[in-house]
Amino acid sequence: MSDKRVQVVIHGHVQGVGFRASCQQQAAALGVTGWARNRWDGAVEALIEGPEDAVDAMLRWCRRGPPAADVTSVEISAAPLDATDAAPRRSFHIRG
Repeated sequence: MSDKRVQVVIHGHVQGVGFRASCQQQAAALGVTGWARNRWDGAVEALIEGPEDAVDAMLRWCRRGPPAADVTSVEISAAPLDATDAAPRRSFHIRG
């Protein structure tokens, strides 16, 4: 199975509910790498990378999030590698 890399924007009541920390825990459990951060517009943005089935499972999780979240929509787009991504990611981390 091949690797998959996606950029995700999660909308709804997703800030202040532990979304990023829960996202990091779920990513570790699924074996995907990348990052999550809060956006100025109240959404959470994430880059998710790993085996296709694990990334798909992570996307399913993003559609519901942690118990206190109320996800209203999820935007998913392909995230091709570029020159700034030359080093492989080893973990999933939270960005400021």
